[in-house]
Amino acid sequence: MRRRWLFPALAAALPLAGPAFAEDDFSAPFTLSHPRPVEPDAPLPPTPGGPAPDIAFGAFQRGYYLTAFREATKRVADNPKDAPAMTLLGEIYRDGLVVRQDLVEAARWYRLAAGLGDKNAQFQLGVMLLEDGEAKDKVVARGLFEKAAAQGHAGALYNLGVLAIQGDDSAKPDFAKAADYFKRAADAGDDNGAYSYGVLLRDGKGVPLDTALAAAWLKRAADGGIIAGQVEYAIMLFNGIGVERDETGAAKIFKLAAARKNPIAQNRLAHLYLIGRGVPQDIVQVALWHSFAKAAGIEDAELDAAIAHLTPDQAKQVRELERKQMEF
Repeated sequence: MRRRWLFPALAAALPLAGPAFAEDDFSAPFTLSHPRPVEPDAPLPPTPGGPAPDIAFGAFQRGYYLTAFREATKRVADNPKDAPAMTLLGEIYRDGLVVRQDLVEAARWYRLAAGLGDKNAQFQLGVMLLEDGEAKDKVVARGLFEKAAAQGHAGALYNLGVLAIQGDDSAKPDFAKAADYFKRAADAGDDNGAYSYGVLLRDGKGVPLDTALAAAWLKRAADGGIIAGQVEYAIMLFNGIGVERDETGAAKIFKLAAARKNPIAQNRLAHLYLIGRGVPQDIVQVALWHSFAKAAGIEDAELDAAIAHLTPDQAKQVRELERKQMEF
């Protein structure tokens, strides 16, 4: 199913731990992650005497957007208060699926559905309003997120946490409130909430410092595929902070995040290959991952010096691995 990000404009960096390259202390800056899409439940097969399956949404899930559009349009014609169908139409217009992309029309459908209490429409309309960047829209968006959050929408809870950290002209960042929202988002199934809550626990911001609990939440985020969570958990695992030290396990997680183009993970992995901890020493791998991290803007004089005298054969291996990795 095609979905867009949930909180595009609010991945705000927090001035917490800065990057360090000491051999025994891999640290990374904390940035709030984009939450993964919160997908509605898949349609269930009909039960005797129960409701019919959601044909429109089922078609949308499978990529049959024209069918989804027709079914949703028909449903709204038959029932002008069919909020889920309205939300689906909003999604189709927003992404330009089988229709010309029309954000005004998308917002109209979201607004109608939101007015009928649909939490997904409230959430999506809130995201659209935030894109305008006007203060009045931010206030309205927060109100929409609050309504969706009251119905257990995990993405809305996460976004409220981000807004609490951002603060505004009349309020300073409220880390305690953010921690509460992130924890509730995580409890509702959002792995980005788990990541952000874990980092606040690790740094004692808004909640008492608890590295063991932080490691547990960051592991959940890492297991859920949150790249930032993989990086943070790997750092704790490598350093033995809040969890038993496991350099080999940390290296495996860094590899996952590095392969997904995270420059911090690429840089840390290059250092591991340089010093031979968690992985064998391998100057070709050092050059490979340093090249990707450097292209992303991470300068590292130590790694520059380490690969300054590659042999022609080593340089060739690096180019071949770069090509394969970019194809991956």
